Amino acid sequence: MLTPDARAFLSKLAARFEPRRQELLARRQTVQSEIDHGKLPDFLPETAEIRQREWKVAPIPKDLLDRRVEITGPVDRKMIINALNSGANVYMADFEDSNTPTWSNNLEGQQNLRDAIQGTIRYESPEGKQYRLGSKLATLLVRPRGWHLDEKHFLVDDKPISGGLFDFGLFFFHNARALLRKGTGPYFYLPKLENHLEARLWNDVFCFSQDELGIPRGSIRATVLIETILAAFEMDEILYELREHSSGLNCGRWDYIFSYIKKFRAHPEFVLPDRSQVTMETHFLSSYVELLIQICHRRGIHAMGGMAAQIPIRNDAAANELALEKVRRDKLREVHAGHDGTWVAHPGLVPVAKEIFDKHMPGPNQISSLKKSTGRTVQAQDLLTAPEGDITEKGLRWNIDVGLQYLHSWLQGSGCVPIYNLMEDAATAEICRAQVWQWLKHGAHLKDGGPVTEDLVKEMIRQRAAELGGNDSDDEKLRQAARLLEELTTSKEFAEFLTLASYDLLD
Repeated sequence: MLTPDARAFLSKLAARFEPRRQELLARRQTVQSEIDHGKLPDFLPETAEIRQREWKVAPIPKDLLDRRVEITGPVDRKMIINALNSGANVYMADFEDSNTPTWSNNLEGQQNLRDAIQGTIRYESPEGKQYRLGSKLATLLVRPRGWHLDEKHFLVDDKPISGGLFDFGLFFFHNARALLRKGTGPYFYLPKLENHLEARLWNDVFCFSQDELGIPRGSIRATVLIETILAAFEMDEILYELREHSSGLNCGRWDYIFSYIKKFRAHPEFVLPDRSQVTMETHFLSSYVELLIQICHRRGIHAMGGMAAQIPIRNDAAANELALEKVRRDKLREVHAGHDGTWVAHPGLVPVAKEIFDKHMPGPNQISSLKKSTGRTVQAQDLLTAPEGDITEKGLRWNIDVGLQYLHSWLQGSGCVPIYNLMEDAATAEICRAQVWQWLKHGAHLKDGGPVTEDLVKEMIRQRAAELGGNDSDDEKLRQAARLLEELTTSKEFAEFLTLASYDLLD
């Protein structure tokens, strides 16, 4: 994968765009300081003309018109084959939250995707089961890492390259022409954007990359995950910056909740209740969904729904049916809200989600439908007001339990982890540790107990680590995970991302 020409292309990307990336990362810190001191986000007055004017993004490519079910997952060989064969319309191959960014994971993932595009990918399980591509495949999208992450194994001028530029650049260099020859294109999901200037940087990367390799401009299409509270105030502007390359917006709801906690960490009025009570029906989340759909459809592009993380429960039919019913209700809410498609984490959920969207969305999408909107104007306060609810000992223990289990697996090289019949990625762990930090920071009281204290949190982490370790006292990764979770939940300063805090522990 790292041929001389590929390395040269990556180096050009870094030399041209790294200074702007660093400026934008510094700008994030400035904005955070302003929020800490009471300046809450609002719609930008200087870009009001963009929001008010009528314009559309570029026409939708044929193979992206119908995106009713998208499956997501990491870039290991078996997952790629199963996802492409799953019956979903789209497979998002993930170098971000469901992939532990070890050097081997990243390079093997790039090779696996190239083999899949060439049609040569094969996999044989330890039991001897053969996996190959079928005749009808999902359209491929790739999610590179966010602007905040580095790739420490590839240096340019003795500095690590941006993880996002590395993931995007290596995939684009090796596969753009082959994808166009197959009648599709180099399509991407862009994570963790916080403002339209970060979208502009991606658009400039796309223009440069297409020109550099002689690829027609507009061949790249990118869907932006609106998974930060700040990006929710700039959705029109983000689409505008990427309008030549846009394929819509997606509700990245778990990271969105994490971002809400993180950005408003200094303010007690933004303390959230147990995560189980922070549902998509709460006002601040339903408002975010409604605004996203309104904006996307006005601009002629897809408004994608969120993840169903459930895993089929094969040994308990009753429990499995309850889980599937949750998926059906969630997808019914999304299609009635006006979403043009949705996410699932497991091939077994593709038929469930597809059945709902087939019944209630007979066309390829709902972009031209006006009947779904309530017509109300979503205000800043709609996006900001925290929901009411309880903070309980069960909720605290659940956050610690799931956060610890996820970190343990992540440090072992697996970023897509089944926990309690849900397929979890880094977003779940981020909510878990952020809520504990927030409750501790603001002295939250448990409904069924006393205050959340540092001693209580540390003791719960120790207890759960001991239970998970069992008789294995030599599990160094578990000890690392416990130390890391303790630091992430009890430190005075909030760590921006657990993936940043733990990256140096990976090979």
